[in-house]
Formats: sequence, structure tokens, C-alpha cells
Amino acid sequence: MRVLGIDPGYAIVGFGALDYEKNKFSVVRYGAITTQSHTQFEDRLEEIYNDMCHLLDALRPDAMAVETLFFTTNKTTAIAVAEARGVILLSAKQAHVPVFEYTPMQVKQSVSGYGKAPKKQVQEMTKTLLGLQEVPKPDDTADALAMAICHAYSYRSLQYGVALTRRQQMGYF
Repeated sequence: MRVLGIDPGYAIVGFGALDYEKNKFSVVRYGAITTQSHTQFEDRLEEIYNDMCHLLDALRPDAMAVETLFFTTNKTTAIAVAEARGVILLSAKQAHVPVFEYTPMQVKQSVSGYGKAPKKQVQEMTKTLLGLQEVPKPDDTADALAMAICHAYSYRSLQYGVALTRRQQMGYF
């Protein structure tokens, strides 16, 4: 299964693609889509959309994992991120890639085993789980890889639960 993790933003969109087979990860590609701050906002959205379309076409993921929008104080930034997230979701929809959403706490729990783990701990665990020499930069890229790991683990659990239910229905348990 190929998973594309996305950490949405409008200045930086982190991405990380992983293949997950037989409980092992293979890193396919990771990086960031960046837009220039002096560019008009709608042009930045178009740039994100176009780059996401190219990325989805090149990687052909089976699923895309995206962080749910979470903000505390800066509502202006949250609205801009939500708009960028919208074009990201649209690009996945048009590429027929199913989207799965996870909260930051779910990602932390999945990668580090603790839902309130500090960012550095999650990044170090991501590096370890993927066998990387160093934590990917920028941070948005490391976050996107953690998102992909979270989905791979969640999908595995879901598949196991479905298989278990079928076995129960057939009277094996």
C-alpha cells in the first residue's frame, strides 16, 4: 500500500510518500511544496493545487492522509490554511485518491505511543521507524511522513478488525 502523508499549509505543504508492506516501510519520496510570500494568495493556492496534481500523478498513492485543521488563536492563519487544505483535498478527489484525516494527537499516539508527545520526539521516532539518517527538513515534511505512518498503522488495525469480524461471523471464535 502506498500512502501519501500531507501536512497542509499555504507557505509550506509537507509531503511524504511511503510504501507499507508486511509491516515494513519503504520511503518513496518526501519534500515540501513551497510558495513565495510576496505572491497573491489565489496564485499560491493555484500553485499548491497544480503541484499536488503533479505529485499525485507521479506517485499514484492508494491513500492520502491529511492532518485535520486545528488552531487556537490565529483565526486568519487558520482560514488561509483551510483554503489551502481545500485545494489539496480537491486534487485528491480529482485523482480518485481516498483521503483519511487524523488529528495531531492521533498521529503522535500512533508514531510515539503517547498522544501528547513533544514534536521532537515524534520527529525522532519518524526518523527511526523509517531508517533515515536524520530528521527530514523542513518540519512540515517530517510531520507529513508521520501522518503517512499513522495511516499505515491505522489501516492495518482496521483491516485486522475487519478480518476478525469475518472470522467471528464464520464461527471461528
